[in-house]
Amino acid sequence: MTARIEHLVTSGTFSLDGGTWDVDNNVWIVGDDEDAVVIDAAHDADAILAALGGRRLRAILCTHAHNDHIGAAPTLASRTGARILLHADDLPLWKQTHPDSAPDAPLADGQVLTIAGTDLTVLHTPGHAPGAVCLYAPDLGTVFTGDTLFRGGPGATGRSFSHFPTIIDSIRDRLLTLPPATRVRTGHGESTTIGEEAPHLEEWITRGH
Repeated sequence: MTARIEHLVTSGTFSLDGGTWDVDNNVWIVGDDEDAVVIDAAHDADAILAALGGRRLRAILCTHAHNDHIGAAPTLASRTGARILLHADDLPLWKQTHPDSAPDAPLADGQVLTIAGTDLTVLHTPGHAPGAVCLYAPDLGTVFTGDTLFRGGPGATGRSFSHFPTIIDSIRDRLLTLPPATRVRTGHGESTTIGEEAPHLEEWITRGH
């Protein structure tokens, strides 16, 4: 039995470099009737627990460590026993939000995580953040991109820890090589597909300079 994908939106704030903004975040749940993982525990542990509905939470997977994506992670972990996984390059960002805790284990490029018989492959895609990752589920025809790729373009690179040429390299080399029909499930806003976004790479490069 293949895992299914569930989606909820939580609301809160994003803070970095002295500024704070109101944001809505996509939280993705992948699993079956018994076990699940959460991709990006954003803002509201109670809402995520309600969506899990008593299933066993195997892990909290962080696409990156901006506060709006990890804010509820320690609370959710403490209430479920799930481990928090984050790429090691984003530990400095994690510590800005949670100075007294740490993730339980790192995410590494090429690592394969299996939930409900479905593989999620970790793709390290730095640029929006040094440790940004995407999670590719070929059996589900889906890649979870966090804030690396959105409908209409790359994630923001105007703040600290980010770099525009790096995110372009990540998108071109790691994401646009996936099958065109692959559904792109993002950290904010609407989903898209690789095929819809791929033709716009040169436009993004021009726009970013």
